[in-house]
Amino acid sequence: MKRKDFLYLTGMGISASMLSRMTAMGTPVMPGTVMRDVDVAIKKRMADVALNAARSKGATYTDARLGRYLNQFVVTRDRNIENIVDTESYGMGIRVIANGCWGFAATDKLDNDSIARAAETAVAIAKENSRIQSEPVQLAPQKGYGEVTWKTPIEKNAFEVPMKEKTDLLLSVNDAAFKNGANYVNSVLFFVNEQKYFASTDGSYIDQDIHRIWPIFGVTKVDEKTGKFETRSALSAPRGMGYEYLIPRESDKIKSQTTLYRDRYDMHEDAAAAALQAAQKIKAKTVEPGKYDLVLDPSHLWLTIHESVGHPSELDRVLGYEANFAGTSFLTLDKWKSGNFKFGSDKVNIIADKLQPGSLGAVGYDDEGVGTKQWDIIKDGILVNYQTIRDQAHIIGLKESQGCCYSQSWQDVQFQRMPNISLQPGKTPLNVEQMISKVEKGIYIIGDSSFSIDQQRYNFQFSGQLYYEIKNGKIVGMLNDVAYQANTQEFWNSCAAVCDKSDYRLGGSFFDGKGQPMQASAVSHGSSTSLFKGVNVINTARKI
Repeated sequence: MKRKDFLYLTGMGISASMLSRMTAMGTPVMPGTVMRDVDVAIKKRMADVALNAARSKGATYTDARLGRYLNQFVVTRDRNIENIVDTESYGMGIRVIANGCWGFAATDKLDNDSIARAAETAVAIAKENSRIQSEPVQLAPQKGYGEVTWKTPIEKNAFEVPMKEKTDLLLSVNDAAFKNGANYVNSVLFFVNEQKYFASTDGSYIDQDIHRIWPIFGVTKVDEKTGKFETRSALSAPRGMGYEYLIPRESDKIKSQTTLYRDRYDMHEDAAAAALQAAQKIKAKTVEPGKYDLVLDPSHLWLTIHESVGHPSELDRVLGYEANFAGTSFLTLDKWKSGNFKFGSDKVNIIADKLQPGSLGAVGYDDEGVGTKQWDIIKDGILVNYQTIRDQAHIIGLKESQGCCYSQSWQDVQFQRMPNISLQPGKTPLNVEQMISKVEKGIYIIGDSSFSIDQQRYNFQFSGQLYYEIKNGKIVGMLNDVAYQANTQEFWNSCAAVCDKSDYRLGGSFFDGKGQPMQASAVSHGSSTSLFKGVNVINTARKI
């Protein structure tokens, strides 16, 4: 799915045509149909067929990924169930190095002969590719883990929850919005389960079971007198969790202009608030352009982090190996080598993380069998590292991969993908109310919306869903038509404060697009509410 489709989805225009594009990730099956899991011993035997066949044809390295990918969409509109779609896709992808070059092939026929033929095809492709390769692939060393497993630590498997419980939930969410004055409501539950088995000639046999969940809605309010309308989408974040994400806990509640939760999500409460806020947006005054201090909620800031930090710190973009969907990067190697490139203020500490519980990027091992970890990207405002995989690590002097390799399916070759990239909380106690109390002229922004950023990930513009005017330390009302503009370095150097860890929350995307052919990956971005001083704000109202 393209990034524009992701933004469209979060704006809640999901339709039959959207579902048809999304279900291309797998073959539609009847709701509730689930194939029996394949025994791990059988997976190992199938993987060994691939490894041995590739070795016999001259491969010096081979990995095999046996995958089963399940998606489920439950879609409602107003008081009707519009669609229930289950998809399932399974097969094996085989990647090799032969004559110092990569080759890849895949098959959905999992008998021994078909697997062996796919492995032999991958070797033949590698040998042909080697004719035009100037330097052999250099893989960072990787120890074999033997036979290991990893599972998303879920409490309740969403695929095992009765369908009636899911549809009843969505229809009651829609009803909560209608009771607060909404004119139209759409809502969706989207569940993902990736069952992945990885084996390599390094000696790893890794079985992983990964779960993700995304509850979505869109509420529209129409002014009967003027015909003007406003919308507000869900402030939920997709998460690496089970169905328990939709069972809110009072201990997770965070107070702001909208009641939010840290590790759980109250869909009813958010939909009810959304209807009221959509009505308030219709009457909100338009913003006066100028310089403002911005108080950015994590439900908004995650997207700015994704676009202005996550993408430019991908090493393949830095090197010019990749430019699709997001361009290359202004964070060139000379800036990193200098050791003092001031990416942001000393309040800015950004880490890459493939371990954080509940995040979309949390796995035990990446798609080339590397155990995952956490590391610094920006330390006290200084650029200190990038994101790498095994064949890039030597370029920046690393002795091992950082575990950033991922493929969206068994039939796509794995390549460098973004880990969770998150702004760390402030080290001194500070909550949102205290932060706002120190702002004389500002805007408090909640929720993500449209954005634009250039091909070097430098000059950008972002907007949100809810805007609250701050005067002399107090919120005085709602604004509309707000967007802010800056360049990445200027923006992050204007960061004056970050709330403490009690306010820390995750945002994220199921559909981060990259590559050609395009692949989508899921990634989270965490932060606490943050203050940025003197940022340029424009008025986005259409002039007629």
